[in-house]
Amino acid sequence: MSDPKKTSLHGKHAELGASFTDFGGWDMPLKYASELAEHKAVRATAGLFDLSHMGEVWVQGPEAAKFLNSALAGNLAVMKVGRAKYSVICNEAGGIIDDLITYRRGEEKFLVVPNAGNAPVVAAALAERAAGFDVTVTDASDETSLIAVQGPASVAILHELVDEATRGHVSDMKYYSADDATVAGFDVLLARTGYTGEDGFELYLPNEQAPALWDALMTAGANHGLVPAGLACRDSLRLEAGMPLYGNELSLEGNPFEANLGPIVSFKKEEDFVGRAALEAIKAEGPRKVLVGLKGLGRRAGRGGYPVSIDGTQIGAVTSGQPSPTLGFPVALAYVEPAHAAVGTKVDVDLRGKPEAFEVVALPFYTRAK
Repeated sequence: MSDPKKTSLHGKHAELGASFTDFGGWDMPLKYASELAEHKAVRATAGLFDLSHMGEVWVQGPEAAKFLNSALAGNLAVMKVGRAKYSVICNEAGGIIDDLITYRRGEEKFLVVPNAGNAPVVAAALAERAAGFDVTVTDASDETSLIAVQGPASVAILHELVDEATRGHVSDMKYYSADDATVAGFDVLLARTGYTGEDGFELYLPNEQAPALWDALMTAGANHGLVPAGLACRDSLRLEAGMPLYGNELSLEGNPFEANLGPIVSFKKEEDFVGRAALEAIKAEGPRKVLVGLKGLGRRAGRGGYPVSIDGTQIGAVTSGQPSPTLGFPVALAYVEPAHAAVGTKVDVDLRGKPEAFEVVALPFYTRAK
């Protein structure tokens, strides 16, 4: 088994005393001191994340939009230049290969960002599906770093690192948009997306420039409560925001309709995208299980794989769960039978042989103040 890969910022994390974990084949910072403190900082001020393990695949050419509409389940062709779109790439059976974000950087130029562990698989799938289209598919994952600033202070931090003319542009950027920008003297692709439930930005740039930009962001954020943040708090943040994680809520064995991602599947577009026939059949028949949010009525938290039952009969299983640092009660995502998915349904989660009361609630668990 090969050693996990290291991002260009690995040395910075080591200097900060990070605890590391293998995630998707990468040696990534799990936490620096306290994941709870990092979680709370992102909610109250800001956290700085290294997301350089994510993939970056460029799709360019006269048929780029048509090709992506054939390769992905969403309608990418209708997206305007400068905007981003969340989508999924499926296999012929409708199983989810990955969920990803696509940025339209020009009429014939798109950037597809898959998850870390799936990046090589997605890049290979896109290259294979490009046959017959006038496009080029370029996997730039190994040359690209990605740094994210997440939290209420993210705009103020970036304002310290851009010129006066750019400050208004940063403030006015729409959610799920991206543009070229110069931050701390470095040319980056600046995107206003995120995976924490907070306002925030992602900065894409070449590997060799990432350490200096990381330092500049840490310095600029010192007066704004910025802390380095690891994957542990990223997981608790995304869970509170009701966002699915590949390998937990999403998989090849599942499909978008089970995961409440039906709205991002486009049957209106003309392209016969991979998995279309299977997904049309699943939609017509109805999903066999549904992803729901569960609120703990006690103090004990459910964890991935724990059975969910009603009156002693199992009706599903938890996919992600832990105590919510922000809300003060346990939260979980779980797949349950559709008949028991209604908000307000009382269920039990089997916590190692002891039932714990939970209730189905609307997602997300947490929504930031606008």
